[in-house]
Amino acid sequence: MRAPSGLRPLVAESWRRSARVDPDGLPPLALGRDELDAVRRAGPLGTALPVVRRLLLDDARAAGCIVALADAAGRLVWVDGAHRARSAAEEMGFVPGADWAEEHAGTSAPGTALRLGRPVQIHAEEHYATAVKAFSCTAVPLRDASGTVVGALDLTGDDRAVERHTLPLLTAAAAAAEAELALAALRRPSSAAPHPAELELLGSDTATLRTGSSAVRLSERHSEILAVLAAAPAGLPAADLAVAVYGDVRAVTTLRAEVVRLRRVLADHAPDARLTSRPYRLQGLRTDVDTVLSALDRGARLQAVDRYTGPVLPGSASPGVDDLRDLVRTRFREALVADGGVDALLAWSRTPDGAQDPQVLRALLGVLPRRSPRRAGLVAAVEAIERS
Repeated sequence: MRAPSGLRPLVAESWRRSARVDPDGLPPLALGRDELDAVRRAGPLGTALPVVRRLLLDDARAAGCIVALADAAGRLVWVDGAHRARSAAEEMGFVPGADWAEEHAGTSAPGTALRLGRPVQIHAEEHYATAVKAFSCTAVPLRDASGTVVGALDLTGDDRAVERHTLPLLTAAAAAAEAELALAALRRPSSAAPHPAELELLGSDTATLRTGSSAVRLSERHSEILAVLAAAPAGLPAADLAVAVYGDVRAVTTLRAEVVRLRRVLADHAPDARLTSRPYRLQGLRTDVDTVLSALDRGARLQAVDRYTGPVLPGSASPGVDDLRDLVRTRFREALVADGGVDALLAWSRTPDGAQDPQVLRALLGVLPRRSPRRAGLVAAVEAIERS
């Protein structure tokens, strides 16, 4: 289905990724009752669920909305809220056990938030599936103590679900749930705590995989596969991953052979990281991209700029890596321009990305003192960029 004109860029890109989804279908049921009970009792979502209930359920009911918790793959593990809204949501398949990942349900707040690893609001007609267009929704990812996305918190209903105060409310609830996850991690015996694996993607053509005191430089192709999957917490089908890495859906066979080799590398150097199939999904691996974007989300703008060592895999021509590069640049631009802090804008303007971004340079001009000696150079830089 062709995306209508006028969609926000974030939504238009999600519609493009959702092209294989039947807009008139319903999400498949992926978890049975026993599996749902197990998830609700144990693991990170079992820890987060009491916090979510306590902080959001009463407000959701009062607003005529429903609140939901999804796992990292986009499968709903808990849905509750206003009775009328729940009944209506059941008709579109928004029920516990349903798979709301983008590749199965199209554009929605929980699926798209998991796909991008960032908070998302989707207004009624922006939904891809026909049955969902009567609803609006807001969702934020949930991360464990290592920064790995373990699920998403969602509020669904009428226009009240995307009001201005809704996103801060969900962000605060997610922060409380994440604090509880961090406390749970501290309570575990230290001998049982694994060394988290970290993937460095910024500023180098190939990634470095670090676990504890060891480090290994990965091949270009393995770097690209991990970069794309790390940016898609809900996972990607083989065909989508082949397009994202190779730019060619016919490269699925080549991709599968490369994944087999990559799994051996992970087993040798990061045994707690897992690369699962159907869809391909990466777990237990945090990236430096996650670190800088998390700093932006916390409002630590200068810290984020300091930790940004350059574009994601700058030598890669993979479409998915290029999308991730653009996402990081856009997130920095949005955060720094909105914040308007002189120090953070100055620091970003000194990076190769910021120095070529006229929107950032204009924002810096707007906050610099009128007699600042930097103004003339900034005006010249903006004019040069616009001429080119």
